[in-house]
Amino acid sequence: MIRNLFKTIWRQLSQSKPFGIINTVGLALAMTCCLLIFLWIQHERRVDNFFYHGDRLFVAYQTLSDGNRVEGNYRTPLQYISTPEKSERIFLLEDAKDAVPEIQSVVFYATGYELPWGHPETLEANGKKNKLNGARASRDFFKVLDYPLLEGDAENALKEPHHMAISRAVATSYFGSVHQAMGQTLRYENRLDFMVSAVFEDIPSSSSLDFDFLLNWDAHNTILEWASPEFTTYVLLADNAHVPSVETKINQYIKPRLKEEKGVVTQIGLQPLKDRHLYGNFVKGKPETGRITYVRIFSGAALFILIIACINFALIATARSIKRSKEIGIRKVLGTSRLMLIVQFYLEALLLSVFALFITLFLISIILPFFALLSGAEIVQPFGQAQFWGTAAMLMVVTALLAGTYPAVFLSGLQPTKALKQRQLFSMKRGGLRRLLIVFQFSLSVLFLIATIVVSRQTRYTQALQLGYDRENLLYTRIEGELMEQSNYNLFKTLALDVPGVVMVDRASETPHAMRFVVDVADGVSNTSDGADAINWEGKQKSTTVGFKPVSVGYDFVTLMGLDIVEGRDFSRMNATDSASAFLVNEEAVRQMGMEEPLGKWVSAWQKKGYIIGVLKDYHTYSLHEPIKPLVVDVKEYEYFGVILIRIDGGKTQQALEGLGHIYSTINPDFPFDYQFVDAEYQNFYTNEQVMARLVTAFTSLAIVISCLGLLGLVVFSVEQRTKEIGIRKVLGASVASIVGMLSKDFVKLVLIAACIASPIAWWAMDHWLANFAYHIAVEWWMFAVAGLTVVIIALVTLSWQAIRVAVANPVRSLQEE
Repeated sequence: MIRNLFKTIWRQLSQSKPFGIINTVGLALAMTCCLLIFLWIQHERRVDNFFYHGDRLFVAYQTLSDGNRVEGNYRTPLQYISTPEKSERIFLLEDAKDAVPEIQSVVFYATGYELPWGHPETLEANGKKNKLNGARASRDFFKVLDYPLLEGDAENALKEPHHMAISRAVATSYFGSVHQAMGQTLRYENRLDFMVSAVFEDIPSSSSLDFDFLLNWDAHNTILEWASPEFTTYVLLADNAHVPSVETKINQYIKPRLKEEKGVVTQIGLQPLKDRHLYGNFVKGKPETGRITYVRIFSGAALFILIIACINFALIATARSIKRSKEIGIRKVLGTSRLMLIVQFYLEALLLSVFALFITLFLISIILPFFALLSGAEIVQPFGQAQFWGTAAMLMVVTALLAGTYPAVFLSGLQPTKALKQRQLFSMKRGGLRRLLIVFQFSLSVLFLIATIVVSRQTRYTQALQLGYDRENLLYTRIEGELMEQSNYNLFKTLALDVPGVVMVDRASETPHAMRFVVDVADGVSNTSDGADAINWEGKQKSTTVGFKPVSVGYDFVTLMGLDIVEGRDFSRMNATDSASAFLVNEEAVRQMGMEEPLGKWVSAWQKKGYIIGVLKDYHTYSLHEPIKPLVVDVKEYEYFGVILIRIDGGKTQQALEGLGHIYSTINPDFPFDYQFVDAEYQNFYTNEQVMARLVTAFTSLAIVISCLGLLGLVVFSVEQRTKEIGIRKVLGASVASIVGMLSKDFVKLVLIAACIASPIAWWAMDHWLANFAYHIAVEWWMFAVAGLTVVIIALVTLSWQAIRVAVANPVRSLQEE
């Protein structure tokens, strides 16, 4: 019996090849989409999820509240201890290990970018000099975060301040092999020599930390003489530790040791390290959102696209039902049970799912490299992974169940007498469920299309927005090595201005897009020992706290950046007092300081007191996810740190770079000429949005294609029902246009209803997404009109193909077939 059942199924599929092809292609496209999204989600969830003690490994964060606002970040607080002999800062969580028994280990970590004036750093050995991403870590780092060590051991890798751990790539580049690198010396920033004490495997893409070498944390604070508060703390808890209880004990321990900051309350929380990548954005002081939003969005997209394809299967199955009604009636008369018919329809769906899966695997093998490039994720061919095959098999079964349920239940329930008489079983006016299905799938298509329009326009908006300064043809290079001497900096500036294509040269203590470290009471970070008095101004209320972005610049900074001054004047070499007692502030600083007439008001900032001589028009110093922050600018023609800003002529870029590189290597031969274009750096802020725009566009196109396949199934269904009617209308003189209109109008109505249903849902979803940007486009009515009209046009094209073919057919043949 089973053999006869499979013969029957194969015969049915063979006799309706067009329908089988449409169904198989639709299911294959949907399954390909689902598996690609599964691989991307798998990559996202693997980040930081490979450590041996992963379930007990946490990252510390602090929540800061002062009554008016609540903020959070991954910094951890310091204890300030001042004595007549010295001032020092103690890492409170390191000491908390002794007070909280559940804490097994505490390690600190900071990248070069987290440190003040962060940047890649220069390592030199055997005549090679390269800029690499360095980090600092406490001595137990490899014991807690167990990155694989190829040479050396976790106990001694960072045991001494002069030790350094390097990656496989660095070891091979400088010393030829991993083994030969051990015990060798690398010169850091042409200042200090470090001995290679360990070689670790290159950091995988599944790690949120990315570093080429590690220095001992004590070297950072003593040998390098930088006591930076910009670090991340990782905590390893004991087995079965109760996290909320540990957090309570930590906060009880540190509370009396924290410096009082005008009512600011600091609380420490612990987040599982494996969750940081997906939940890295803070909401009301706690990490609650982040890339998990994109995971949820694309998971939903995959599910909806699969549902659309399964709806198509059901719609096409009903279109074929009239031709199969006699078969069903005869089999029922001969005693076939309804259960057996249900099994047959499910097996038909399963067989098509198997065919679709083979096509899916073929498509994935071809598409995956392009998808990895599109999504920005390092995804390799998954065919050797058991999890992938398990997911593919489960997807195949689920697809068969979703696609086969409606035909199995509905068609198996046909009454034998009606089936044998081959009565008109269905009509669009009575087919409420089928109309609901087509409305549902086109609602999803319209929803995807609106999302594509909004995301694409927001992405273009971020790229084209006038930031308040000219970022085009602007680059910077770090002040380091010999350039830290004022005379050498002045020489570089003088020679650079003579290079063809170089328009202006100046300096700043921060890069244009790194002016984001807010000096604020609530941050626990101040440049003076008295913290709250680090920034003061005329008329300041005692309870007022404002976070500022500090920057020191040269005299030509405002002109070079293309900034606008709305009140007052720029810094001038003609005014001898500007370097000692003058400040520029932006409009946001004026607003938050509560000044009505800021010019001439005194400001005290970072042990320097002066007067406001000008107000800058607000300009963006970070991404559009953040609002513009108050900015205070003072002038220092030279500082031993920071960057050199260079404005070049866009038509002479290569000539300018060659000339600058020659001057740089002459004055500063121990460091490679490393530069960044500001506009390229700005684009990096929106990598997630750019990826989302590309993926949404691809999935929207796929959803529309699959929906149109279902629409094709419906129009075939309608034509099969109305073949005789169409023939009679043709004989009586009906035009092709009138017949096409008759066949299309009901479907167009459904598409329009779908657009009306999808629009408010899309508005809510896109408004919620845009709320992540401090500056964004508005969701406008025309976006919904364009999306609805586009889908209607695509639906009409799909309908017209089949309708015109029937309308121009010979009516005699139509009547004969009937």
